[in-house]
Order: sequence, then C-alpha cells, then structure tokens
Amino acid sequence: MSNHGLTPKTANNNIEGIKNSATDTHQQATLALSMALMERPSVTPDDTGCQDILSTRLEQAGFDCEFMYFGDKAKSGEHAEVKNLWARRGTTEPVICFAGHTDVVPTGDENNWTYPPFTPTLANGYLWGRGAADMKTGIAAFTVAAERFVRNHPEHKGSIAFLITSDEEGPSINGTVKVIEALEARNEKITYCLVGEPSSTDDLGDIIKNGRRGSLGAVLTVTGKQGHVAYPHLASNPIHAVLPAMAELTNATWDAGNEYFPATSLQISNINSGTGATNVIPETLEAVFNFRFSTETTEDELKAKTHAIFDKQFADSKANYDIHWKLSGQPFLTPEGKLVSACQKAVKAVTSIDTSLSTSGGTSDGRFIAPTGAQVVELGVRNATIHQVDEKVEVDDLGKLAQIYEGILENLLLD
Repeated sequence: MSNHGLTPKTANNNIEGIKNSATDTHQQATLALSMALMERPSVTPDDTGCQDILSTRLEQAGFDCEFMYFGDKAKSGEHAEVKNLWARRGTTEPVICFAGHTDVVPTGDENNWTYPPFTPTLANGYLWGRGAADMKTGIAAFTVAAERFVRNHPEHKGSIAFLITSDEEGPSINGTVKVIEALEARNEKITYCLVGEPSSTDDLGDIIKNGRRGSLGAVLTVTGKQGHVAYPHLASNPIHAVLPAMAELTNATWDAGNEYFPATSLQISNINSGTGATNVIPETLEAVFNFRFSTETTEDELKAKTHAIFDKQFADSKANYDIHWKLSGQPFLTPEGKLVSACQKAVKAVTSIDTSLSTSGGTSDGRFIAPTGAQVVELGVRNATIHQVDEKVEVDDLGKLAQIYEGILENLLLD
C-alpha cells in the first residue's frame, strides 16, 4: 500500500496551496469539507455523523434543519433505522432542493486499495477514497455553493433546501422516498431538484441527466417434477419448459424509445436449477431478469406482454410458472426548460463546455422526487471510478463544481 499521498492530517497544511482554474476559495472549502465527510465510514445505512457535520454548517447559514428517522432502530439490514436530513432556508417558492446521499457502498478488501478507503488522500491530482465520486464531494460542493450564495444574497427570493439520506445505496425504502412522503403530507413542495450524482463522463459538466429509465425486476419460478434423466416421461423438466419462453422474451421488441430514451431493454441476470447430480431432472428453476424501460411503455404493459409469452409457451407444458415482480422506479423526464437551461448556462460559464442531456445509466433517488411534479436533473463529478476499488475524483473539479452549483442558484433565484 502506497504512503506517498497526503492524508487528512498532512493535507490540511497543503489545501491552501492548491491552485487551479477555479476560484481558490471554492476549491479549498469544498476539498476540506469533502475530506471531513469521507473520513467517516458511512456504509449503507449508517450515516456515521456526516449529516451532523452538514446540519451544523447549514444552521450557521440560516437553514432550519430537521432530522427524519425511518425504519426500526432495533433491526439491521433493509429494515434498519435510517437517518435523513431535510434543511431549508426560506419559506416561499420556488424551492430549489439539492438531493444527495451520505451512505457509500462497501469497500471490499481494503488491502486492494492504493490508499485506505476511509483515509481521504491527495495524490497525483486526485482525491482518493470511498465516496470521492459517489457522492460526498457533490454534497460538499453544494454546501459551499449555498453558503456563498446566501452570504452574497442574504435576501434572496424563494427557498434553498437539502434532502440528504443514508439509504440510497441500499434498499432505498427508508430514505428519500419516506422524506418525500412526509413533505407531501404537509404540502411542502420542491420546485427544482438538483441531484448531485456523478453524471459527468469525460469532463466535468459534459453530461446532465435529465431523466432516468424505469426499473422493473422479476423473479421467475418454474416448477416441474423431479425424476431420473433416463425416464423423462415420468418427470417434467423445468429447464426444457422455460427455454422457448426465455428465447422469445429475449428477442422481443418492447418499444423503439424516443428522442430522450433508448429502447426498453431486458437482461437476464441469473438462472439457477439442478440438484448438482448429473442424472436427476430438477423440480424447479429460478431466473432473475430486469427491464430498464422508457416512457414509451408502462409497467403494466411489460407485465402483460411477458405473461402472454409465458402463457403461450406453457400452454401444453406439464410445468407451471410464477413471476414475482418488483418495481424499483418509474421512468421520469425533465424536458428542456428553466432548470435544464440554468444548469447548462452555469456549466458553460465555468467550464466553457456545451453540456449534453442524457437518460442513460441506472436509477437514482430522483425517481422518488419527480412524481411530485418537481423538475429533476442530475449533475456531478465524473463517474469513471464509482463503486470501484481506488475510487477517486479530480481535485481540480471540486472548486469548479461548487462554482457551477452557485451559478445554478443565481440563475434560478436572481433572474
């Protein structure tokens, strides 16, 4: 393991010496807060004090901070209690909300990391550590942006808000979705939502996610009859029964997509059957598959077409099937408008890049916010190393990202 980087203890004396094209004060403040958050091993669903750091900062900037707890304090796993932060400055509309998560994915074997994953380290122009890209630097950048904006415009119109959860990388059942339910119950609406997920590909700000595909998962169980391979007439092989249906399923066209979304796709991720013996016809088979679907189709249409395929293929079969469905999120889209324009203008001012719109990638917590009527986009650092060993982000991008976020606030609240 290399020891040539600057860890938090040694980096504090070097942050002020970092110079780049971004405003130095944005850079220094964002880097320092990023490292303070990254030091905390906040693996899902544990926040490990990150939100306390944020609330202290935000209260000093005039935000009213409210912690919301959902889940069971006595349990672990997907039913564990989750800490969420809702912070707001202002009481009028529009409400510009930054949404993000303090939880991170597990590190795996820490010996495989160049630097300890929870010892944020400066080396070779990068900030290394778990959460560097996904997404503690994004949270830090927006915090710095909000502080500076409030300092420069203390009587700004509208409201600025933060919705921070520690349940994004996990089951996502006691985080943003529950906070949104609570806000909706008291008729507290978000107008514009900026999700700080790492959206950029090659250069900071080159991609803005203005929507996401829906995600519909399925667990298929096929039940036949166990028997000896030499006496197939006395058994019913679930593998044989399902193959024609699976072939038709994978070759089906679900839709053609549209100008914002690619065509809906299906992927089979797991197939399990057999007893381990070579001379036994198994009784059951389980397969797992997932649809990533566009706004051109619906959850119900996908289910109906899938069941039609299986009903046809199993009509004369001795085996039978059952499908357990799980919807992780509906597709959402924020077309070009005030929020998208504000983001594009801010990116251009800081980086000179003409940003592109995209709906590619997985899901985000934006799927819980968009159904309320809010305009939602995702804009953050590069995503090249997210969830990987040696996750890292360009130090030079941190101050720039804070400047972009501050510019978005200016474009929405001052224009």
